[in-house]
Amino acid sequence: MDKRKSNKRKKSNVNTTRPVPTRRIAFFSLFLCAIILLLLGRIAWLQFIDGNRLKELASRQQTLNDVISPKRGTIYDANGKALAISAAVDTVSINPTKIKNENKETVARALADIFQLDYETTLSQVNSTSSVVTIAKKVEQDKVSLLKTWMSDNKKISSGINIDEDTKRYYPYDTLAAHIIGFTGTDSQGLYGIEAKWNSTLTGLAGKIVTTGDVNNSEISSDASQYVEVENGSDLYLTIDVNIQSIIEKYLAEGVSQAKASSGSVIAMNPNTGDILGMATYPSYNLNDPFSIPDMDTSTMSPTDKTNTLYSRWVDKNVSLTYEPGSTFKTIMTSIALEEDITEEEIPNDFFCTGSINVADRKIRCASHEVHGSQTLKKAVANSCNSAFIQLGQRIGIDTLYRYFDAFGFFDRSGIALTGEASSIFHDKSSVGPVELATLSFGQRFKITPLQLVTAISSIANGGKLMQPRIVKQVVTSNSDSKNVTNVDPVTVRTVISEETATKVRGIMEYVVSDGSGRKGAVQGYTIGGKTGTAEGTSITGSKYNISSVSFVAIAPANESEIVLLTVLYDPQTSSSYGSTLVAPIVSKMLSEILPYMGIVAGDAGTVASTDLVSVPSVTNKTLTEAMKLLQNSGLKISCANTSDANSVLVTEQVPPAGSSLYKNSVIALYTKENSVRTSVSVPDFTGSTLAQARNTASSLNLNLKFVGSGTVFSQDVGSGTSVEEGTIITVTLQ
Repeated sequence: MDKRKSNKRKKSNVNTTRPVPTRRIAFFSLFLCAIILLLLGRIAWLQFIDGNRLKELASRQQTLNDVISPKRGTIYDANGKALAISAAVDTVSINPTKIKNENKETVARALADIFQLDYETTLSQVNSTSSVVTIAKKVEQDKVSLLKTWMSDNKKISSGINIDEDTKRYYPYDTLAAHIIGFTGTDSQGLYGIEAKWNSTLTGLAGKIVTTGDVNNSEISSDASQYVEVENGSDLYLTIDVNIQSIIEKYLAEGVSQAKASSGSVIAMNPNTGDILGMATYPSYNLNDPFSIPDMDTSTMSPTDKTNTLYSRWVDKNVSLTYEPGSTFKTIMTSIALEEDITEEEIPNDFFCTGSINVADRKIRCASHEVHGSQTLKKAVANSCNSAFIQLGQRIGIDTLYRYFDAFGFFDRSGIALTGEASSIFHDKSSVGPVELATLSFGQRFKITPLQLVTAISSIANGGKLMQPRIVKQVVTSNSDSKNVTNVDPVTVRTVISEETATKVRGIMEYVVSDGSGRKGAVQGYTIGGKTGTAEGTSITGSKYNISSVSFVAIAPANESEIVLLTVLYDPQTSSSYGSTLVAPIVSKMLSEILPYMGIVAGDAGTVASTDLVSVPSVTNKTLTEAMKLLQNSGLKISCANTSDANSVLVTEQVPPAGSSLYKNSVIALYTKENSVRTSVSVPDFTGSTLAQARNTASSLNLNLKFVGSGTVFSQDVGSGTSVEEGTIITVTLQ
């Protein structure tokens, strides 16, 4: 019986396992299905909805972009002398985490010695926890070579030192033309002057190499690699001449010192083209170190005072600051009166001066504090008589005056291709009363820029044509296989006065220098026209003499002017503060050196020096490079459309031929077997032009000019409208 019970118990043990309930299986199946659906939904989302974005992100992560920095363009003067260049330099940095602790002192000592740095500061940089630390920027190649040699000798401990290519901007002439050129910041972006105004042209466009990389940023060979060619910055050729610029800067500094003035400015302009031949402000600054003031003790200056001083040094007074022109403005008043037939040069008793004149409730003294008595217009200009010009202004009237002020460009910016050009400050016409009209008439109680005045007076020197000031004359863009030259042509804004009026005013200005207040502006052997200027007002530094500026403007030669020169000294502190005594002698010194340099012969002003005649050398069968060098050394210009390798292509023909006698700066057209297509131009009508005007017109068309006689062009040997090749010689007769 016990046995049966035992068996029965065992049998019941075997059958105790029960099947899994159907409900649990169903729940588990639904859970798996939900997971699968979610995964499928996520895959569908990633594939069809978010796929493009993820593909783009992956492409970005896998794409390696190596940027190729462009070289900044070079700035040249009118004769091809480099004023601003970019040289190869390097930036040295370190990755401190890659430098072993036991080597850090050695590395710091080496870097400090090579780059002349403070050792403790360098050691702290080497011990930094940063991933990258810059040690030295824009390092010259000699120091980079020393570092490379040290790294080669110490390969085991030099890991973590990086040398990256960079460029540095250099200015070969330091302070010369500083206010024109300007400078760049640490990021090579232009900050002032040409560097800022033409920054995009000079900068160029960066290139890049696009490749595919792996997770470690190592390049993967791929047919999808792309190369975007770098476009280096364009070169600029300015209108300024280094030699003329050097002359005006030298004598401007002398003038400021002698007058004990706070500052000074000067502009030399070619009136026939509007070209700025030279322009300077003093004191200046060093373009290679623009943030220092070496002639001043800055140790006691506050940061604000130092910053303000730097800004004042960088500002070009000729373009960015306004001043009261004083009596130099009487040339404009004279032009208006003659153009409107209100008076003539020599009408007896036309004006009367008692030493002062009553206007409304004011008594206004004559500029020279003298009693001039009866005067003609010519004599009144020579005496710089305020009383006469007040009477003249009353005759002209404010409506006519403002119409001509607008025509002369005083109400507009000149449009020069520089930054920061200021606007003039005039009374609103409706608010001009008798006193305001009086002061306007002799150049006070309104403000213009020196650039506006020299541009207006240049129109008098140019037969009445107002030219836009030009500072850049050519933009040259080069790439791997070609060179593109873009000329910035002279721009005639408008005709302001007739040539007859302009001739009369030039004659009066010549009389001012020969017999009037501008005698000290004379230059022996040359006919100089000029006008003095003295502006009373609140001085900049509180001088007891109460003179805000003294100035002198000259045109030379007086009849066929090639240059207009305006010099202004601000806040002079001498007892004899007049343009006639302080500035005219300085301008005379400038012109005594500039005129011979320009090839204008003393005693025969307006013609070309015989030393400027050259015999055209033979350049056929020479390489284009040899030919261009030979012609340039002879003082000649070249016109050639060659796009081939100039070192191998040969010159097959030149126009004019070898042996021709030409003036310097004449054009020689060169042709090669690869580029033999002739360029034809239409001969203009030179008759009635001055020699200077005819030469400029011919030069703009790549034609060469010879002349016989003096005066204005009477005839020409090739008729106007005739089609001729570039380089053709046109002979004109003057009388």
